[in-house]
Amino acid sequence: MRNLHLALASALALPCAFPASAQAPDAPAGAPAEAPALNVVTVTTTREQMPLRETAAAIGVIPASAIRATGPMHPQQILGQVPGVAINVTNGEGHTTAIRQPFSTAPMYLYLEDGIPIRATGFFNHNALYEVNLPQAGSIEVVKGPGSALYGSDAIGGTVNVLTRAPAAAPGLELGAEAGSFGWRRLLLDGTGATGADGAARAALNLTHSDGWRDRTAYDRQSLNLRQDQALGEGGLLKTIVGATHIDQQTGASSALTWDDYLNNPTKNNHAIAWRKVDALRVSTQYERDLGDALLGITPYLRSNAMDLNGSYNLSSDPRIEKTQVASLGVLGKWRQDYGGALKPRLILGLDLEHSPGTRTEDSLNLTSTGSGADRNYTGYTVGNRIYDYEVRYRSASAYAQGELAPTPSLRLSAGLRFDSMGYAMSNRIDATTTTAGTRIYAQTPSAATDYTHWSPKLGATLALSPASSLYAAYSHGFRAPAESQLFRAGSGATVAEAQSKAELALALKPVKADQVELGWRGDAAGWRYDLAAYRLVKRDDLVSQRDPLTNVSTSVNAGQTEHSGVELGLGKALDRQWRVDTALSYAVHRYVDWVTAGANYSGKEMEAAPRVLASTRLAWTPRAGTSAQLEWVRLGDYWLEASNSDAYGKYAGHDVFNLRLSHAVTPAARLYARLMNLADRRYADSASVSSGTPVYAPALPRALYVGVEVTL
Repeated sequence: MRNLHLALASALALPCAFPASAQAPDAPAGAPAEAPALNVVTVTTTREQMPLRETAAAIGVIPASAIRATGPMHPQQILGQVPGVAINVTNGEGHTTAIRQPFSTAPMYLYLEDGIPIRATGFFNHNALYEVNLPQAGSIEVVKGPGSALYGSDAIGGTVNVLTRAPAAAPGLELGAEAGSFGWRRLLLDGTGATGADGAARAALNLTHSDGWRDRTAYDRQSLNLRQDQALGEGGLLKTIVGATHIDQQTGASSALTWDDYLNNPTKNNHAIAWRKVDALRVSTQYERDLGDALLGITPYLRSNAMDLNGSYNLSSDPRIEKTQVASLGVLGKWRQDYGGALKPRLILGLDLEHSPGTRTEDSLNLTSTGSGADRNYTGYTVGNRIYDYEVRYRSASAYAQGELAPTPSLRLSAGLRFDSMGYAMSNRIDATTTTAGTRIYAQTPSAATDYTHWSPKLGATLALSPASSLYAAYSHGFRAPAESQLFRAGSGATVAEAQSKAELALALKPVKADQVELGWRGDAAGWRYDLAAYRLVKRDDLVSQRDPLTNVSTSVNAGQTEHSGVELGLGKALDRQWRVDTALSYAVHRYVDWVTAGANYSGKEMEAAPRVLASTRLAWTPRAGTSAQLEWVRLGDYWLEASNSDAYGKYAGHDVFNLRLSHAVTPAARLYARLMNLADRRYADSASVSSGTPVYAPALPRALYVGVEVTL
């Protein structure tokens, strides 16, 4: 079974596919055909609307209809509809991401809401997508590969832009209520209407609770979204967005188990003492004025992110409670000028400014546990000494320019360049030169500052082969600045000298860099929609743990290089008036090129947690208007458990998972729906690795049923 997705890709590998913006499975029978693929409009690659035919990038667009039909409870359940994108579950809506990279918690992705970063550079959270309200979004765009030429740091593996739902002048109210397995409850409210002359607003509320299917893995979220659009006359428009989310969860669900427990006792949670509390607030007002052949855009924003965390990943090595908080004040400015003439030249200029002061405090933990090694079960803790307490201020000033022209009616060229100037200033609130937790010693720097400048270029070309088919080629460069925790929280040493050496070396870290070339072919043929992309991405100056031969101190240094190459294919077709098939396929190889760590040389090895095959296929049946069924098949290929590719540990075998979604309109204003996840009740792993010399597996959700009702007033 595991090779069927590859066989399907081979059988359908002709000019026919789809760019992840398929007709919703609950669309009525006899509904008008979708707009051609090249007519899809995107906004992420230029910060304004652009037809896909003129976009020299691999981008997947998930429309509101697909979001509504899927009813995602986790980012995994919706983003996998884009070829080459996979999300793993940790707990609640926590996740690790793989977009042209292995599954990782590293800061390699940029998450946006309406084009504004969800978090400040340097304060990355790999779970950041749980801070936005995905099930009530207007659409989602995923740009694969580096995007630093437009957005700056962090956009290496990809950029995910969650777009809010536009308000309508006609009053409307939508109510969705659902319940299901393992104490799942969710209430979704959405209302819209006019706000005076030439204005409209929308409000959305998401209240979610789950008891969790493993021991002590409850999850609660409350999200509120507000949007108000106001036409000002003479081409002016104001768009104001407010997003607020509170999350309270027990985070131990990613607790990996030895093979016997994985098979026979999957609800066991060795990290049940872990927890996480998150508060996020975003406020922005976008002003745009259309001046005919020019467009002016100014978007000031405020942002606040706070997290209180007892992380399960810390328990075995550096147990601590972390409290971080960062507030941001920023502005995005843009000017677009069209010059007309035969070449249709266009120039886009932008200036981004941000100031983000934050704090970090950490208190050590004294743990109690039973068992040992990979079977260690953490049962309790007491709070020990404070080991970190500092203020850090991040600031950035970035300018970019992008030029476009059309030498022929079918060929369009683009070139962009961004310059980033950024830096951190840290002030320690601990007077001592060291702090301790048991035998661990942490060095304290009274104050420190780091500054970075970086140029990010990109080049692109699109060639229209016909009104329904186009090619593109692109080069892009990306980078990510070191995070504040990497710079100012170097970790512990066994001696004072070792701890101080680690703290000094951490301040010397440089940005990680990436370069990508890609080719793509997209369009429509014989009723099929297709989107084919091939890429090669090389990442340099990656962080590797190395030991100083003189001091024997191990620390992270910029010494790694990796290579990521693959092919991505999206396909979609309405087979007749009732049946439709869509699939997202990718095959990629991720390798260490130069990776010498403190204890081993992994150069030439395949990276761990890096499946070659990612696939998602959806077969939709719409027998009549308002009634639909969708069968989804998700395939994740095998991957190495650790970096040496040792046969002693072997590989995770991969998995095939089937999900079923049903929807039926009882009246024009009410529908019932159901989701049966993991239809075959397959035991599979959300993640697999090696711990204490033993293969371990984090069991994924067993078969689960969710039912709901949606009413539109």
